Amino acid sequence: MSRLTVYRDDSPETILLDVTTPGEIAETLRPHNIRFERWTPPVTPAKDATTDEILDAYRPYLDTLMGETGAGSADVVRINASTPNLPELRKKFLSEHTHSEDEVRFFVHGQGAFVLHIHGRIYSVLCTAGDLISVPEGIPHWFDAGPSPDVVALRVFTDTTGWIAQYTGDDIAERFPADVSIFS
Repeated sequence: MSRLTVYRDDSPETILLDVTTPGEIAETLRPHNIRFERWTPPVTPAKDATTDEILDAYRPYLDTLMGETGAGSADVVRINASTPNLPELRKKFLSEHTHSEDEVRFFVHGQGAFVLHIHGRIYSVLCTAGDLISVPEGIPHWFDAGPSPDVVALRVFTDTTGWIAQYTGDDIAERFPADVSIFS
């Protein structure tokens, strides 16, 4: 189940908002230009489907999204126990960072939390299979798929060089753990 939990950035123990319906999540994020929506493909591809099978299943959505955003490429990322250098990769994702383009992800299988740091608030968005999130360029955030991830996601890029982070140097992510197991 998707979930949005909002905190003050100086009080990780104080929950300001906790919602689980996609409409409420989207409405809460919209003022920050964050796109959140649910996609339902005609056929849900198997977790072990090939990259082409997954891209083909979501092609109508991708074509529309890429046309709206001017994105130039889409790919499939898989993060699981067999991912090379998983501890280093997780550490990289768990550090607060920004991007010079929107970070667009669609969860085909599994779940992960995008944690956004906006105007003195922390927006922890647990995304599950069927969720699309688009985090605008420049918004400080971090990501966690948990200590034992099993995620298949579509990534959409404008810059075809792929995922490039600019780290903020703020240790706030250490005070707001996004371990998705606490939401399960």
